[in-house]
Amino acid sequence: MEGNISFKERRYIEELRILTRATALDCVIDDRFDRVIYVIRQGDMGLAIGKKGDNIKRLQNVLGRRIEMVEYAEDPEMFITNIFKPAEVINIERGTDTTPVNVIVNKKSDLGIAIGKAGCNIEKARILCRRFCGLEIGEVLLAQVEA
Repeated sequence: MEGNISFKERRYIEELRILTRATALDCVIDDRFDRVIYVIRQGDMGLAIGKKGDNIKRLQNVLGRRIEMVEYAEDPEMFITNIFKPAEVINIERGTDTTPVNVIVNKKSDLGIAIGKAGCNIEKARILCRRFCGLEIGEVLLAQVEA
C-alpha cells in the first residue's frame, strides 16, 4: 500500500470518523468522476453506511461530493470482490505477475454494474487495486455458459 495521503484526504478521513465513528484506512479523491472513495476497515462497513444510508447522505452534504465506500480485505481476491459489489463476481483470473487480472461475473446485468456508467466502477477498481494490492485490473468478462 502506498503511504502518501494528502492533507485533504486526511481531513476527509477524519470527517468520516467524526460523523460515523467508523475507521477509514484510505481515501481517494477522484476528480474525474467527482467522488470520494473510502476504504473502510473490515467490519466497520455497517457503521460507516449507517441506518438506511444516513451517514453516507450526511457525509455527501458536508463534503459536497458523491461518496463511495469499499470494505477492505486482507485477501486480494476478496478485496476485488468487495470493490465490485453489488455485482456478483464469480471468479478472478490471475495470470503471471505482469499480466492484468480479469474479473468474471455471472450475469449480463452484473457486467453493466461492474463496469459502471462511463467506466467509473472499473476505474475505481483500477485505482484501489494499484494502491492496495499492486495489481492491474484488465477486463470484466461474462462467464461462459457451457451447453
